[in-house]
Amino acid sequence: MKAALSSSLSFLTRYPTRLFSSVSSKPQLIPSLQASKDADLISQILLQHHNPFHSMESSLQLHGISLNSSLLHQTLLRLHNFSKVAFAFFSWSKTQPGYVPDAMTYNIVIDSLGKVRQFDVVWQLVVEMDQLGVKPETTTFRVVIRRLICGGFTRQAIRAFEDMGCFVEDNVACFDFVFLLDTLCKYRYVKVATEIFNKKKFEFEVNERMYTVLIYGWWKINNRKMAERFFGEMIEVGIQPNVVTYNVVLNGMCRRRSLHPEERFERTVQEARRVFDEMRERGVEPDVTSYSILLHVYSRAHKPDLSLDMLKMMKSEGICPSVASYTSVVKCLCSCGRVEDAEELVKEMGCNGVTPSAVTYNCFFKEYRGRKDADSALALYRKMKGISLSLPSMHTYNILIGMFVKLNKMEIVKEIWDDMKVSGAGPDLDSYTLLIHALCEKEKWKEACHFFVEMIEKGILPQKVTFETLYKGLIQSDMLRTWRRLKKKLEEESITFGSEFEQYHLKPYRR
Repeated sequence: MKAALSSSLSFLTRYPTRLFSSVSSKPQLIPSLQASKDADLISQILLQHHNPFHSMESSLQLHGISLNSSLLHQTLLRLHNFSKVAFAFFSWSKTQPGYVPDAMTYNIVIDSLGKVRQFDVVWQLVVEMDQLGVKPETTTFRVVIRRLICGGFTRQAIRAFEDMGCFVEDNVACFDFVFLLDTLCKYRYVKVATEIFNKKKFEFEVNERMYTVLIYGWWKINNRKMAERFFGEMIEVGIQPNVVTYNVVLNGMCRRRSLHPEERFERTVQEARRVFDEMRERGVEPDVTSYSILLHVYSRAHKPDLSLDMLKMMKSEGICPSVASYTSVVKCLCSCGRVEDAEELVKEMGCNGVTPSAVTYNCFFKEYRGRKDADSALALYRKMKGISLSLPSMHTYNILIGMFVKLNKMEIVKEIWDDMKVSGAGPDLDSYTLLIHALCEKEKWKEACHFFVEMIEKGILPQKVTFETLYKGLIQSDMLRTWRRLKKKLEEESITFGSEFEQYHLKPYRR
C-alpha cells in the first residue's frame, strides 16, 4: 500500500455499523473485550485441548491461577463463539472453593448459549441465579429477550418480558419496553412490535423513543405508508420528532430505494432535501448523521465527485465529518476504482483526528477482492497485523478468508485463520460456513469434514445448508464410508456432550 494508507493505520479502531441508535446502549448487556494475558492463556488452553471427550480438569490445568470475576468475564468473552467450551469453563468455575459467579458472568454464558438456541438451559440458569442469591438483573432479561427474538421466538420473548418483574428487584421500566420494541424491529418483527405497543402503551408513558423505534421498524421492512402513519400519529399526540427520528426517516427513505436509473437518484436526493427543510422549519438542525445518510446515497449511486463535494460542504458549514461520513466516501472511491484517492482521504482522516475503522479498511479489501489483487490485500492485512492483531474485525477476516480460498492460496488462509484464533475475534459461524462451503466447492472433503467436526465440538451450530452441502458432496463423490464415519463421530459427540452436562437440558447441536 501507499505510505498515505499505512501512515494512518495506527489510528484504526472499530466503530458501530449502525449510523444511529434509536435506543441507548446503556446499561451494557455484556462487558467489552479487554486486554488480559491470563484470559488469552486460559482461552487458548481450552480451545486447543478441550473437547467433549476430555474433562475440564484434564485440559485446563489451572491449579496455580487465582480465579476472579474480571478474569472469568474476559475468558468467557474470548470463548463466546464456542458455547460448549465456554459453558464447560463456567461450570468448572462454580466448583472452585469460595467462588460464586456474578450476574454479569451469567449474562455472558446465557448470551453464548442463546446464540445456539439452547433456551432450556438459558432458563435453567436464570432460575439457578435466583436460587443461588445472584439476583437476575434487567440486563439478564434483555440478553434472553434479544437471543429469543434473534432465534425467531418472538412470543417467548414477550413472555420473558412479562415475567421479568417476578425475578428482578427493580420495577420494569419504560426503557425495558423500548428495548423489547427496538429488538423486535431490528429483526424485522415490526408487526409484532406494533401489536405489543398498542397493547401495552397505556402501561408506560409513551415517548419519542417508542415512536422512533416503530418508524424505524416499518421503514426497515420497506413499508413507507405505515412509517408515515406512525410519524403522523406521533405529532398528533403531541410528541415532537427529534433529530434521531428524522434520521430514521432519512435512513429509510434513502437506503432502501433503488438509485438507478438516474431519475430515481435525483428523486431520492430531492426528497431528502425536503426532509432537511422540514427539520429546519421545526427547529431541528440536521447533524453529522443526517449528512452521512445523504453521503451514503451518493456512495451507492457511485457519485465520487458529489461525495467529495458534500464532504467539503459539511466542513464549510462547521460540521465535522464522522468516521461513518468518511467511510461512505472511501467506499465510493474504492468501488469506482479510485483507490489512490481513497488512500489520500484516509490520510486526511488521520490528520483531522478522525479514527479510521476496520469498516473503512474493509472497503479496500473488497476492492482488492474484486480485482483479485492478492498482493495488495495481503500487504495491507500484514501492516494492520503488525500494529495490532486485534485491528481486523471479524468481517475483515471473513472477507480475506473467502478471497484467498477462491484464489486457492491455502497457506495464506491458514495464516489468517490462525491469526483470527489468536486475536480472540473468532472463528464464528460465518467463518466456518464460508470455509467449509469453499472447501466443498474445491472438493477438499477431508479438510471440509475436519472443520465441520471442529465447529460442532466447539459448540457452533452449523446451518442446515452446510450439513446438506457436505452430505451431497460426499455422496456424489462416492465417499459413503467417509460420511458414515462423520455421522458416527457426531453421534458420539452428542452422547458424550450430553453426559458432560447431564444436570442441564442440553439438546444436540443440530438444526
